[in-house]
Amino acid sequence: MTIMARKKSDGATDAAPVPEPEKKQRWYHNVRDAYQMTRRVNPAITWILIGVFVLTMGLALAIGFAWGHPIYMAFFGLLLSLTLLMAVLAWQTRKSSYKQIDGRPGAVGAVLGQIRRGWNLEQEPVAVNPRTQDMVFRMIGKAGIVLVSEGPSHRAGRLLNEEKRKVSRVAPNVPVHTVQYGNEEGQVPISKLTRTVQKLDKKLTSAEVAQVSKRMQALGSAKPPVPKGVDPMKARPDRKAMKGR
Repeated sequence: MTIMARKKSDGATDAAPVPEPEKKQRWYHNVRDAYQMTRRVNPAITWILIGVFVLTMGLALAIGFAWGHPIYMAFFGLLLSLTLLMAVLAWQTRKSSYKQIDGRPGAVGAVLGQIRRGWNLEQEPVAVNPRTQDMVFRMIGKAGIVLVSEGPSHRAGRLLNEEKRKVSRVAPNVPVHTVQYGNEEGQVPISKLTRTVQKLDKKLTSAEVAQVSKRMQALGSAKPPVPKGVDPMKARPDRKAMKGR
């Protein structure tokens, strides 16, 4: 352990421990964590991965023997099997993470926070009903302003309409879209939430998006903030881990 000498008033030195730097987590540790988290939600993941490996290798070997190059196809089948295993694990991990946070306060912020490019997401909800914990989150992108609610349809609709009126007063010429997250009729389930937002038609330029974001800052966010307990980084492992980086 590294020791740093600290001088005392009488000239003597006192050794003070310096904390060691945190060890960098390797990609295979992330893959292990993703597998363990997925297995807690979906115990069948082990058999799914084994099945993918066996079927891929079996097909590769069958083609290899028929072609007359079993060793070459075995090597190719191994590489293909590992690639498919990572793809299937990433897909199942995403599904499991959605199941873990579905229905919990702040789930919208955790899911939409994964959209990195082209969107500005308010970290805190812009509208909150303290009694029911219904919320509205606001995103700004080239499609305009998107308001996404959490809560039952009959309550979330009112909260969305109130927030839409506020937004329209500040940015009257900007398209405003409303989306209800949930599992009721007319709502968008959590697994389709990101795709629904990203499919909206683009109407604004990058400069207009920046200008609208400045206007929306005047409205601020609602209090209290998102309840603790929904951590998107814990709910969904790093994408780079799934790619083997």
